Amino acid sequence: MISLFAMSALLCGLRRSIAFLMTTIFMSGLIVGGMSSMSLAQTGPVPANAHEKSYGGGWECNDGYRLDNGACLKIQVPDHAYAIQSSYGPGWECNYGYRESKGQCAKIRVPANGFLDSSGERWECERGYRTARDTCEKIKIPEHGYLVDKAYGSGWECKYGYRESGETCVEIIVPKNGYLAERSDGTGWLCNRGFRATRDDCVPVILPENAHLDYSGNGWDCNRPYRQNGNVCSLQ
Repeated sequence: MISLFAMSALLCGLRRSIAFLMTTIFMSGLIVGGMSSMSLAQTGPVPANAHEKSYGGGWECNDGYRLDNGACLKIQVPDHAYAIQSSYGPGWECNYGYRESKGQCAKIRVPANGFLDSSGERWECERGYRTARDTCEKIKIPEHGYLVDKAYGSGWECKYGYRESGETCVEIIVPKNGYLAERSDGTGWLCNRGFRATRDDCVPVILPENAHLDYSGNGWDCNRPYRQNGNVCSLQ
């Protein structure tokens, strides 16, 4: 029968063996990985159309050439393009004003009243014009309107004191005791304090006894400790 001392020694030896085995596997992986990395490095004699790296050792292909089976082969650059140093893609880019199309560089056709954007790969319409398919059409501004720089909508808005109605700007008729104001409902006006709006007019706010104008100035609240009861303020 195995003693506890012998069992402990056996387990200790087993742990050491496993640790040694794991270390060996890990170091083997590092060695193989290092050899693999070394095999991928561009070392040895510098071939034609290549140059030694300024840092890190080894060599690399000149601009306009790409590595292929240990040699630097010339990149075929189409018309209106230039070579770039890149390990992926075609190895060239189109000049400003041209766009890649089926392996070539096609000239970007800019419509009348348009211009190339900063990228040189797209065009935009000049101020006062907007995109309509492949053209730039003039924005028709109605009387009492002005141009706005927005990517959506009609391209114009009405001047202060006017509101949009179809393709025109109509004058806002402000009722007595009202004033011009931006409103989401399109009326373009609000009533002065102490008046409330009807459809086309501003009528006085009738204050019941023991009441005062509310925060908006177009309605009323009861004085404390009175409470609203219909159209009157009463103690309840």
